Amino acid sequence: MLKLQTTIDIKPSVWKIGYEDKILMLGSCFSDEIGEQMKQRNLSVTCNPFGTLYNPLSIAQAINSQFSILNSQLIEYDGLWHSMAHHGSFSRATKEEAEEAVRASVKTMQQTLKEATVIIVTFGTAWVYEMNGEVVGNCHKLPAQTFTRRRLTKEEIVSAWQPIIAAYPDKHWLFTVSPIRHVKDGLHENQLSKATLLMAVDQMVNQSVSPQDGLSAKRSVFCQAKPVYFPSFEILLDELRDYRFYADDLVHPSSLAVNYIWERFEDTFCTPQTRNQMQIEHKRWKFEHHRPLH
Repeated sequence: MLKLQTTIDIKPSVWKIGYEDKILMLGSCFSDEIGEQMKQRNLSVTCNPFGTLYNPLSIAQAINSQFSILNSQLIEYDGLWHSMAHHGSFSRATKEEAEEAVRASVKTMQQTLKEATVIIVTFGTAWVYEMNGEVVGNCHKLPAQTFTRRRLTKEEIVSAWQPIIAAYPDKHWLFTVSPIRHVKDGLHENQLSKATLLMAVDQMVNQSVSPQDGLSAKRSVFCQAKPVYFPSFEILLDELRDYRFYADDLVHPSSLAVNYIWERFEDTFCTPQTRNQMQIEHKRWKFEHHRPLH
């Protein structure tokens, strides 16, 4: 029999995601796509309290966020106040409104981070923009000369994330690299960026993290599980190697591709019982969101 497709072999995860879990999704818009799939199945999930973020350092900054620090990064431009650590959806007409939006996002992040049992992080790009020596989460269409553009190194990413993983040993960490290509960086530059992200995640996944002192026996056993990697990047670029799996912009995955990747995710991280329950919940969601013709 002819083999017409490259199949990505994914081993089932040792730990599983279920309805008892509280899930925090962070990172690129691919996190929002998978997070939406979870919401439609009534899983307890929070997506991007700071809005969509693409580079690893900005996502790490969001986890380590403090309002006093972020408040100093508010900038007025083109009639709006922007937070350089947040997505543009947090921009407001007045500084007071922007401060309130930032304060609420920090509160949501800290509360969700405390309660989460599973944290899923999607890195989008290793290219960053720096303003006054600090990496920003969003440029908010400020003039290009305001920023310095550079590519992060693998070592920078790993050194930023290893302390975070070690600080939360009671969480299950799942990393993935967004399959969405950043074509504005240039196709070759995008490949270098994705390769940097993949090497950084590979090192974090394969390097043990020492638990903090003072953990209970139960938590000490729990934290022996290393961070894991889910190959969404490889699934779209190698297994679904065809432009029919892309949206009209030829960059973002189509709904068909997202659904396929979600099914592979289910196979990897969910028990058959959980998957059966998700089917029931998804049918209920589709019924509730059905728009009658008349």
